[in-house]
Amino acid sequence: MEVTIVGGGIGGLALALMLHEKGIPSRVYEAAPELKALGVGINLLPHASRELCQLGLEEELAKVAITTRESGFYNRHGQHIFTEPTGRHAGYEWPQFSIHRGDLHMVLVEAFKQRIGADRLMTGWSCTGFDQDDSGVTLHFVDPRDGSARPSVKAEMVVSAEGIHSRIRKQLYPNEGPPRYSGINMWRGVTRWKPFLTGASMVRVGWLNTAKVLIYPIRDDIDAEGNQLINWVVDIETDKYKSQRDWNKPGRLEDFFDVVKDWKFDWLDCPAMFKAADAILEYPMVDQDPLDQWTFGRLTLLGDAAHPMYPRGANGSAQAILDCRALTDALVREGDPIKAMHAYEAIRRPATAKVVLTNRANPPDAILREVFLRTEDKPFDHIDDVISREDLEQLSTNYQRIAGYHKDNLAVPAGS
Repeated sequence: MEVTIVGGGIGGLALALMLHEKGIPSRVYEAAPELKALGVGINLLPHASRELCQLGLEEELAKVAITTRESGFYNRHGQHIFTEPTGRHAGYEWPQFSIHRGDLHMVLVEAFKQRIGADRLMTGWSCTGFDQDDSGVTLHFVDPRDGSARPSVKAEMVVSAEGIHSRIRKQLYPNEGPPRYSGINMWRGVTRWKPFLTGASMVRVGWLNTAKVLIYPIRDDIDAEGNQLINWVVDIETDKYKSQRDWNKPGRLEDFFDVVKDWKFDWLDCPAMFKAADAILEYPMVDQDPLDQWTFGRLTLLGDAAHPMYPRGANGSAQAILDCRALTDALVREGDPIKAMHAYEAIRRPATAKVVLTNRANPPDAILREVFLRTEDKPFDHIDDVISREDLEQLSTNYQRIAGYHKDNLAVPAGS
């Protein structure tokens, strides 16, 4: 059995590495002519970092990431609401990493080349569609640089890990509606800045009626002055799309700055940090309704190609990595690729659908919403007068269980 993977992003490469660990060969076809360190920051929570650490990548990840110590919540007046430890600091066996997406991608690329071989990572192969019969799947490709046809590839088993713009998903669901817009537009950036709080803190500030901001460092000691690379995201309620689904679309400071220009706290000067950004990107918070089926014959979907979700709670990359483990374990357990793909889907499709729907109604920052509603967006004298610590902890625990990174979830393998 050889698995043909369409898409050389985080999901595609993680799947290839997990398959290789179990002695299953694969080949990856990636549309980009050259793999570069693109994007901004993401978080690897313990359920995702567990899988990468078990692949022997912890040391390489720790070199380029921040090992996150805590997750904090503040109102837009800078008042502290709640903080909880994260990763190993919270008693998990695995760390939480805050990392530049490009750094994570490059760690996976180098591991792939060293373990599997650079000749099995085909760049500049853009999939345009497929044909399928009883003997297998035939994939069709072009060179994205000039549109010229590349040779078609006959595959025994295909996994689409192409991301949100999957051509294979589009062929399977040609009448699927447009992305579902949340009513929230996002501006994301990275800034070279002095460490704040512990220097390994992830914080969420404010609420969407004005703005909600997520801030965390993703690289340490980037210069002689001890600065970090700080990742930040500004979410603002917006009636209409201000951008398309393009993770790399440039954004403008003036489109959101007036809303947060007064957010100067004793622990961080947010407006100054936004102004000093190296780069700003813009993205609408969108998802798609969960699909009824991922697997068709000898072909299945994985990651954002299967379950695009709001970029909340570090779930995009994490759920893709959990898909990889479940599919790998199913192939080992079942032997037959068709049975394995159906077994994988039976586990992961309902689990990811639950995350998609929960992110719409009760996101990981529901704590901020609750405090906003109880205080009517006004400063408080003491948080205990607003909400008990037990209630705050319960709000956090509920989301951890649904997303799959509560300690109870990690007591069993991801593919179970």
